[in-house]
Amino acid sequence: MKRLYSALQLKKLLIQKALGETYTETITPLQERDAVLPNNLSKLSQLCNSCHLCELSKSRNRVVFGKGNLNSDIIFIGEAPGATEDSRGEPFVGRAGELLTKMIESVLIRPRSSVYISNIVKCRPPKNRTPSSKEALTCRPYILKEIEIIKPKLIVTLGATAFNYLTNDNTAISKARGHFFNYNSYKVLPTFHPSYLLRNPSSKKEAFSDMLKIKKFLEE
Repeated sequence: MKRLYSALQLKKLLIQKALGETYTETITPLQERDAVLPNNLSKLSQLCNSCHLCELSKSRNRVVFGKGNLNSDIIFIGEAPGATEDSRGEPFVGRAGELLTKMIESVLIRPRSSVYISNIVKCRPPKNRTPSSKEALTCRPYILKEIEIIKPKLIVTLGATAFNYLTNDNTAISKARGHFFNYNSYKVLPTFHPSYLLRNPSSKKEAFSDMLKIKKFLEE
């Protein structure tokens, strides 16, 4: 079946080339890959740990899978692991993670352990660069399956990369933040990534406003 699919994709590319179109990076459609992903977070994590579908698997130290309350009503989704996360194998445990924890505990008035936290990309990009579209789209089925299993009331995307690749919406984070979006059967609220707030402290006021909206939504 996979060989047939690959042959059909190659045939399509050859036809496009003959018509004068240029090649673009292609990603196996979500439907085909998602169909074989386990409906269990422990097994999904094991699958991620053995993943070698993109170049990031060659430079990572550890795969950084999501962590937190499996029955959480909220999921925070970031961009990709940093150096600290790559060494420890846990999401948001560096300086950005410390700030995210403070935001959760001081504004949402709940412990960090009560929420679920993950990333669009599970392996650290070299030098903390932004994940490429190929890397993000290759890894995307994992986060979609995490969401499907947990079934949160709200998804909070941290930064432009998480919002853009999760929802396929290219609205700038400066315009999207603080607004609710519909994605499939879920509500999504994008806000600034904690690492951005560390570099731009003046934006913390806006992030605080976003967290208040999150708190109000979860309490309704």
